[in-house]
Amino acid sequence: MSDLHTLATAAGLQRDWQDAAGRRQTVSDDALRTILHRLGHASGSDTQIADSLAAIERRTAHAPRFLSVDCGAPIALPATALSSAELTLEDGTKISLSVENGALKPIEQVGYHRLAIDGTEIDLLVAPRRCFTISDAVPGRKCWAPAVQIPSLCGDTPQAFGDFGTLVDAARAFGARGADALAISPTHALFPADASRYSPYAPSSRQFLNGLYGTPSVDADALADVSADLIDWQNAIPAKLAQLRKTYAEEVADIGESLDAFRRDGGEDLERHAEFDALHAHFFAQMGARGWQQWPADYHDPASAAVRRFVEDHAEDVAFYAFLQWRARRDLDAAQTAAKDAGMAIGLIADLAVGMDPGGSHGWSRRGDLLTGLSIGAPPDPLGPDGQSWGITGFDPQALRDTGFAAFIATIRAALAHAGGIRIDHAFGLRRLWVVPEGASAADGAYLDMPFDDLMRIVAMESHRAKAIVIGEDLGTVPDGFREAMDARAMLGMRVLWFERDADGFVPPVKWSPDAVAMTGTHDLATVAGWWSGRDIGWTWALGRTSEAVDEAADRAARATDRAALWAAFDTGRDQPAEDDTDPVVDAAIAHVASTPCALAIVPVEDLAGLVEQPNLPGTIDEHPNWRRRLPDTTEALLDRADVTARIDALNATRSA
Repeated sequence: MSDLHTLATAAGLQRDWQDAAGRRQTVSDDALRTILHRLGHASGSDTQIADSLAAIERRTAHAPRFLSVDCGAPIALPATALSSAELTLEDGTKISLSVENGALKPIEQVGYHRLAIDGTEIDLLVAPRRCFTISDAVPGRKCWAPAVQIPSLCGDTPQAFGDFGTLVDAARAFGARGADALAISPTHALFPADASRYSPYAPSSRQFLNGLYGTPSVDADALADVSADLIDWQNAIPAKLAQLRKTYAEEVADIGESLDAFRRDGGEDLERHAEFDALHAHFFAQMGARGWQQWPADYHDPASAAVRRFVEDHAEDVAFYAFLQWRARRDLDAAQTAAKDAGMAIGLIADLAVGMDPGGSHGWSRRGDLLTGLSIGAPPDPLGPDGQSWGITGFDPQALRDTGFAAFIATIRAALAHAGGIRIDHAFGLRRLWVVPEGASAADGAYLDMPFDDLMRIVAMESHRAKAIVIGEDLGTVPDGFREAMDARAMLGMRVLWFERDADGFVPPVKWSPDAVAMTGTHDLATVAGWWSGRDIGWTWALGRTSEAVDEAADRAARATDRAALWAAFDTGRDQPAEDDTDPVVDAAIAHVASTPCALAIVPVEDLAGLVEQPNLPGTIDEHPNWRRRLPDTTEALLDRADVTARIDALNATRSA
């Protein structure tokens, strides 16, 4: 092994990896050098490589800042010569412990404790071995849940896009019809001043909410066309922001004390986020700056004199953006309360995006938490045949260790603050991230190891505390042992109809894993009606996307074969419907997924309603109307349709059997 490869391994980079087809791939030396440089490890010469290796060795020689262990397991200590240690439990109780053969005896009290050894203090997490489960929430029966994109929801009052108010209505409607949970799209903070930033998976911060989802109390005016099938974000976002400004102006005198208390409780992190939004609005209007990197240099540091002057001079703007967080938190809490009051055992299932925009609030206020100069994404796989570089960044694994995982803990807690469950997008990112130098092709990336065991224990701890289930998106190139580790932690995987196949065709429901969520589809995949009718194939060839087929005719011929296989797997005893006869297929697909042994079945509302178009087409930006599709009616009206009622009746009957 060359010194460069030794350095790459020491830095956590995987030079060799296996793709989705099982083929071995090797990262080029040039790509390794570029990524190492972005990670802060110079490797341009033998001397630089030696210096970088020495720096890593010095860092790893020190006692760790953070140590995690499973409840009931012995605790191996970094220093073996000690004979005693003092443990301060999370509740303040102090316990003297003896060290035997370099380890402490098991500790049964779960929580975030403090361990003092030889003058060094270490944050010690003693985690439950498993996450909170559906069996814990609903003993003895299986559940079902719809999945909704919040902006697509329609309410009784016309509005340009759905918000937490329409989510309240949806939670009540689904709860009244037997659902035990409601999976929702990400609610993370975006960029309120920029109407082009509406993708929920490229947030400014995952620790704060999308303030535009708050419900205004003033009448709607000058809104975009609310009767159109697609959301007009360019007009809708400024109009909604204006409504919320009016609401703030009318209510601030009455809510002043509550808002002040909210800001005190939120502390510096909330203030920095509100300050970022005010600064972003200012510089976006003034110079079109999309992120803090394009601001004048004096404003790059949140503690700079220039920023402090801005905050003082624009105190009312900062207060308004803090108000957006207060309002959004209140309204999202109301949605979870409505779900539980309507009879849901779990309530909302939050969606945690895998990363964030490097130019956003988190990147500005706590940039040391994040990878710099690297985009995260995915190598070529069935979901993205060309590979993907998402233009977002994630947590730096070394920064996580250095800070006691504070940012990750805060992120998980923020997601669970208003929910009974969480779906971790691209859960493989807990094990490894595909990192791509900014501006490079996705093929020039490499896998970067993450502190998997620590992250999984934190998730289990926070799940236990919040009494919330955990779902991990495990679609794509699966790392060895990943699903086994998920099963051990009671983190539910995702089993999606289209991917549940073997050499004999589509897998019968009885063979689906009970330790997973059964799904007819996701927001990134064709709906059942869209797949059966070939709508996804039409998009592929219209947009010139990569396909395994040589041409569109071959693609459609292969789909005809797949349709026959799928209908045979449904085993309905009826003749196969025509390509344009999608309703019987939707009925059968939902019944198929409902009959699996999976503890939870999730059906996107688009499938419940038999819609053809999918919410998002991965790998596209403007070519496909991503995150713009509006549902054809209010949730209540949709659920009252005879075909939807019949599908929900089938779910209730099958899941409770």
